Amino acid sequence: MEVIAIRFRKAEKLAYLENKLRIKVGEAVVVVVDHCEEIARAAQKLELDPTEIVLSNEVIERTASQLDLAHYAQNKVAAVKALQTAREQVMKLHLPMKLDLAYYTLNKHKLIFDFTAAGRVDFRELVRSLAAIFKTRIELRQVGVRDEAKILGGIGPCGRPLCCSEFLGEFAPVSIKMAKNQNLSLNPTKISGLCGRLMCCLSFEDKTYEAEKAAMPDYGSRIETADGGGKVVGMNLLTHVIRVRLDDHEVPVEYDLDEIKV
Repeated sequence: MEVIAIRFRKAEKLAYLENKLRIKVGEAVVVVVDHCEEIARAAQKLELDPTEIVLSNEVIERTASQLDLAHYAQNKVAAVKALQTAREQVMKLHLPMKLDLAYYTLNKHKLIFDFTAAGRVDFRELVRSLAAIFKTRIELRQVGVRDEAKILGGIGPCGRPLCCSEFLGEFAPVSIKMAKNQNLSLNPTKISGLCGRLMCCLSFEDKTYEAEKAAMPDYGSRIETADGGGKVVGMNLLTHVIRVRLDDHEVPVEYDLDEIKV
């Protein structure tokens, strides 16, 4: 079975559908989601057995025409204005929430807002107010701080655009252990992203650091060198250099991994 992976917005999670219309990679398509039409783009084509993947419930209706793409562009402009109006309504109602994104479905049957908040928010009055203003169905979806960073984008500590807003379709679990494996400072300001959570990139090379760490002696272990015995006090996992405090030396000496015996 030929499967096509589609993505509704940049760096968003992929949805897998049966490619009945023989869509090509890179093509824009009109997809039916909850009885509303949305524009998506084909990102990947796969040949899979039906038992190997769980298909999404969305249905590809057709390849997007120039008229569809024109409507999509107009909707993006209208959504920016709608977001500003909705923010004014939030302030008017004194709601403890922050609207981050607004977008229309292709047929304008629904206007969707993504927002962040510290806790649960009773936004029923806001929905009624927005429905009266925009004359369409309103949907509000609460997202987390990592999703907010994906939506808003920005520049990370590395000087490059945020990974989540550029290419990460899904957020992988990140733990403090990953920072320890890479001998990074555990200062929260050094290992946290703009969202305030541990940086996603800590997980990118974790398997490599785990493998390299397994090949190296542990901190504090006794080893033998050509200059005598000593204790491991430091190491560089990627270059396989080990810092050793020899028994008769105060200043640690560096050795390559193949120069020592555990």
